[in-house]
Amino acid sequence: MALRSEPTARQIRLATELRRLRDAAGITGREAAASLGVSSAQISQIEKALAGVSEKRLRAMAANYACSDNALIDALVSMATDRTHGWWEEYQERLPTPYLDLAELEYHASHRWDADFLHVPGLLQTEEYARALFSYVNSEFPQSEVDLRVEHRMKRRGIIEGPHPTPYEAVIHEAALRIRVGGRSATRAQLARIQALAEAEHVTVRVIPFDLDDFPGAGSAMVYAGGPVPKLDTVVRDGPHGTAFIDAEAQLARFRALFRRLESVSLDPERSRDFINKLTKEL
Repeated sequence: MALRSEPTARQIRLATELRRLRDAAGITGREAAASLGVSSAQISQIEKALAGVSEKRLRAMAANYACSDNALIDALVSMATDRTHGWWEEYQERLPTPYLDLAELEYHASHRWDADFLHVPGLLQTEEYARALFSYVNSEFPQSEVDLRVEHRMKRRGIIEGPHPTPYEAVIHEAALRIRVGGRSATRAQLARIQALAEAEHVTVRVIPFDLDDFPGAGSAMVYAGGPVPKLDTVVRDGPHGTAFIDAEAQLARFRALFRRLESVSLDPERSRDFINKLTKEL
């Protein structure tokens, strides 16, 4: 089998989890290779996501590592044997890799949480809002490149708008709702879209108002994608040097607790809908 030149984030995550299982068992790569009757190079390639792994070999590895978490093992097998060709693949070599990785992560997510303080979360954005954002941030881009990014973002919305939607929760600060991205009419349309989506059973939207006392959490923006088991959850954060996919168990626990704290200080869903309706009427 030819080695991969650029593994996806999902393939890298599988490789990372297999390495973590081996490290937890206190087994060296050479020892793991000997137990399977393969070369150390093959183990290294699997753990670097440069080569795939069959279900039979993966289960043998898990048994050798004394992993008794059957739910985790089954989830890893599913990741290893998945042959999904998603819509995002048509954007290969047309958009940066993190765009494709995020779309794939969302597609497989069991649930999705967003927290944002300056912009409306991507899955809730209208086309006009998204276009205004991409045009401003990438002012040097030709229109075709902006169009491509907007098109990709609109397709990502399918996970909460399709026939089998993913459970979705969003915590949005009032600042993000008040900033007039694209102008007054675009903002009004954006608020109306959030209102409409918030009526769906699988969507929960909460607002953190400006007048909340003692709120230091404005730097807590995140995308949280649930995995088939909690150990396979992923947090995505954008920074000045690119997009980071966070999967360390201690960090995941920290972000889970952080999101729940954000929820606890926000308005409940009904009051949040009323709040957004009031903002819309003010425009």
